[in-house]
Amino acid sequence: MSADPILATRDLGLDIGGATIVSGIGLEVREGELLGVIGPNGAGKTTLFNLVSGLLRPTSGRVELGGVDVTGQPPFRRTRAGLGRTFQVSNVFPLLPVHENVRLAAEAALGGTMRVWRRATRVREAVEKAQWALERVGLGGRGATPAGLLSHGDKRKLELAMLLAGSPRVILLDEPMAGVSMEDVPELVELIRSVHAEGKTVLMVEHHMEVVTGLAERIAVLHHGSLLAIDTPEQIMRNETVQQAYLGEAL
Repeated sequence: MSADPILATRDLGLDIGGATIVSGIGLEVREGELLGVIGPNGAGKTTLFNLVSGLLRPTSGRVELGGVDVTGQPPFRRTRAGLGRTFQVSNVFPLLPVHENVRLAAEAALGGTMRVWRRATRVREAVEKAQWALERVGLGGRGATPAGLLSHGDKRKLELAMLLAGSPRVILLDEPMAGVSMEDVPELVELIRSVHAEGKTVLMVEHHMEVVTGLAERIAVLHHGSLLAIDTPEQIMRNETVQQAYLGEAL
């Protein structure tokens, strides 16, 4: 694992209408690391992801990817630079087959367009990449199924396949267990663990504390839009200030 951060936020802040949403966020994610982000509702976790991925522009600070300042770059340029993201709500094309969802993502990453009507035979590399990604997440036999018919757990797998098809350097997972049945959580956890074990850098927001502590090498805690603490899972669980941020309850 490299000591240099592959993703960093420097004094990142966002003010909207005079209200401070996040302030002074300084995070460094090392290449190959899995960093969890936790915090009470309204702490600024999804806002942080929106700033990192380019959906929002900060009012202060900057975002760096691979040592390059990408603060002014739109989301698609950050994607081309190797940043991939999932959302709290499944973000797939429900009427399209599973394979076509991934094929479109692969083609976009390869520098093509996301035109549904383009003949797949002309983008053989994208087709092959899509099939590889589906096999990787365990959906190899579901390629012809309309994405909207998948269970929540399988939709999460599909989203991950769409990311992997683009060969991202950094993966942002925004509450990957949201909407997933408890029976499907262990399998999804192991999938994320295996992707990380292959060398992918992962930044993950998740409310399931046992999932975060079981996967993350370090955990960052946000509270009222600020970075409250960042440390190993063991130290975070023993941190009294962090416990007080969660209404005084032991984590």
